[in-house]
Amino acid sequence: MTYDTMRIERDGGLARLVLTQGSRGNPINGEFCRDFLLVANELSEDRSVRAVLVVAEGKNFSFGGDIASFTGELDRLPLMIKRWTADIHAGIARLSRMNAPVIAAVQGVCAGGMNGVVAGCDYVVAAEGARFVAAYAGIGFCADASTSVTLSHRIGIARAKRFLLLNETLDAPTALSLGMIDDLAPADEYLARAEAVARRLADGPTRAFGEIRRLFLSVEDQPLETQLEFEAQALARCAGTADAREAITAFAEKRKPTFTGA
Repeated sequence: MTYDTMRIERDGGLARLVLTQGSRGNPINGEFCRDFLLVANELSEDRSVRAVLVVAEGKNFSFGGDIASFTGELDRLPLMIKRWTADIHAGIARLSRMNAPVIAAVQGVCAGGMNGVVAGCDYVVAAEGARFVAAYAGIGFCADASTSVTLSHRIGIARAKRFLLLNETLDAPTALSLGMIDDLAPADEYLARAEAVARRLADGPTRAFGEIRRLFLSVEDQPLETQLEFEAQALARCAGTADAREAITAFAEKRKPTFTGA
């Protein structure tokens, strides 16, 4: 399937989700949100996908919301925003619950809702010179695209709230020190470094990765006893996988396991 604002490139178990409107700063608008949901559906339903690498064409990862499109739609802006968020939020939820880990490679400006999307990725590599711009309060908006949740998970509630309230711009070293990103690389290396992580994960025990990802979605909302039961059930499911059988056999045979994602 083809999309207007992004594309999927497949390379074995690795799927690259490429934002393709680089000349416009990869804006978030209705078309982008619809595409994001459709792409998330495609990736989450494809069992051959074992890792997803999110990259963006152009000098900037994303300028966030397409503010220019708001000016002619002020009277119907609330309804338009509801439609946009319905799509992108459903897409974010699909990606967050799939087995395949999601990695992001960020360059230039990452603003508004794309901060939430990026913070929700399992591993984030940023290029030197990248900047993370809150943006919302500057136009009288609050957070969407999971920003209040994923940023809080990465840098804590108080720091995430400060970022949004003060409409801050964080440089890449600051983002790294806060835990907003996981790695910082020169501009000519960040993509390769992110791809290396993505390929490593694509060769791993995909179903176990899925259980790990979903356990951490519930960790802050459940009492200890409930989370312990979730862990027990997830571990039992992992124990029945072909990858677990292969890893245990490989351990006994003193060799490296070969995971298939099954």
